[in-house]
Amino acid sequence: MTAAYCRISGVDGSVIFLGIRRASADYNKARRSSLCGVSHRSPENYRKKSRLTQLPSRCSPLPMELRKDPITRSWVITGDDPGDARPESACRFCADAMASPQVVAMSPNAPGVSWSARSVVHPTPLYHIEGDPGRRGDGIYDRMHSVGAHEVLVENPRHDRHLWKANDEEIGHFLRLAAERILDLKRDPRIKYISLFKDYGKNAGQEFAHPTSQITATMFVPRRVLYELRAGREYFVAKERCVFCDIIQQEERQAQRVVEVRGDYIAMCPYAPRVPYETWIMPRNHEASFERTGLNRPGLRTNLAALLRRTLQRVRSITEDFHLVLHTSPSSLHPSKNLGYWKTIDEDYHWHIEILPVISSKAKSYTFKEVYYSPVSSETAVKQLLDARIDG
Repeated sequence: MTAAYCRISGVDGSVIFLGIRRASADYNKARRSSLCGVSHRSPENYRKKSRLTQLPSRCSPLPMELRKDPITRSWVITGDDPGDARPESACRFCADAMASPQVVAMSPNAPGVSWSARSVVHPTPLYHIEGDPGRRGDGIYDRMHSVGAHEVLVENPRHDRHLWKANDEEIGHFLRLAAERILDLKRDPRIKYISLFKDYGKNAGQEFAHPTSQITATMFVPRRVLYELRAGREYFVAKERCVFCDIIQQEERQAQRVVEVRGDYIAMCPYAPRVPYETWIMPRNHEASFERTGLNRPGLRTNLAALLRRTLQRVRSITEDFHLVLHTSPSSLHPSKNLGYWKTIDEDYHWHIEILPVISSKAKSYTFKEVYYSPVSSETAVKQLLDARIDG
């Protein structure tokens, strides 16, 4: 397994399952047509054969499935992956690719090309929209099929136009498409959470050379997000305020860990970082769902695009490798009747983007998972990030 696997599938979470089978129309249409046209064993630089994946001939490979840890209540996707080391001769995501991927949705046209950003079915998806999850018991354990959705968001038709090199309009098209896909996938009553993430660099488990992010739709909320939801609700019950809003106000007042403020958005290093130079981007005004900002406020989207580009340039002045993940509210179209945090989610949750650089020279920061260790304080990190040379 690669780091990309761990990032999106080894997520920590618990699940509330609704056994209603109805898929997103856009995704289902593309996914059905992909079954006959996309190889499920031909990703770029991904799942290559290694000692871990080369199974002895006497073993029968087990298919990918979701298993729940009864102690941590984390869902993990696991199975035997035979891998495939066959390289592709050309990028499948470029605008002029000979073999076009199965397109789910795309943004408006850009000059000279037919699209600005588009979402396609992942060539080897970890989650599949078809079928029944078949959740079942195995003694004290729980398991189910990996039902959900897995898409690749092609950020730009140009192969070398990464987010830190693109202009703000191009990034804005990508952000709008991401918001559209999140909203569409939330319409499926089986789906509890939509994760958007980007792994860049060899040490971060980058999967494709083309500028891409990925989206997964799962029937459980990742444990990290559950922590935020529960903490946000407890804070709201005690003080009738959003804890994220209070953090932003204090950080702006103290001005010790703020990287940059641009319009209605702020980039800052958290008070208790998990890794060196960890940076968050957040709306300064309260908003629980990213998709509402991405679809309804084009002016704000432009400021967000600029701040995202500039922040990634700062991070890349320290290291080229990083993880980026969007935390937005779970689907509230079909709220749980049992979980209390769904009731006040619009008041107590606050969407944000987390950027976690991978610093190979400071590998200790990634070894103590029970207690995170960061050898660079946020206050020092901000000073170095502010000294970085950025464009625009």
